[in-house]
Amino acid sequence: MTNSNTIHPERKRRVAQALRLFSIAAWVTGVWLLVLVTRMILDYGLHMDIPTWARYIGQVHGFFYMLYLVATLNLGTKARWEPAKWVVTALAGTIPFLSFFVENWRRKEVTKEFQLDQ
Repeated sequence: MTNSNTIHPERKRRVAQALRLFSIAAWVTGVWLLVLVTRMILDYGLHMDIPTWARYIGQVHGFFYMLYLVATLNLGTKARWEPAKWVVTALAGTIPFLSFFVENWRRKEVTKEFQLDQ
């Protein structure tokens, strides 16, 4: 853990910015994943006819997931995460609801470690 005497203000600023981007990306990815799961249940599970535009939901989620991975890489690099934390965080965008929980955990961890609330 880092203490306030060793955290340079510029590093705190960069970590805070990376955390904001990560939080936004995690929420957007999570919401689109839920939309995708709903679309798949309606289409494949309930055999409902879906509009043509809904067939692009998977591609939209995939695009946002790529942005989520970049945001994870950005934050993980600046916060100097260990490999296991990177993997769990990256996979969170592929499991419904998990991105919301992991975003909350990482936000609390990073805020505390870098004392961003002060």
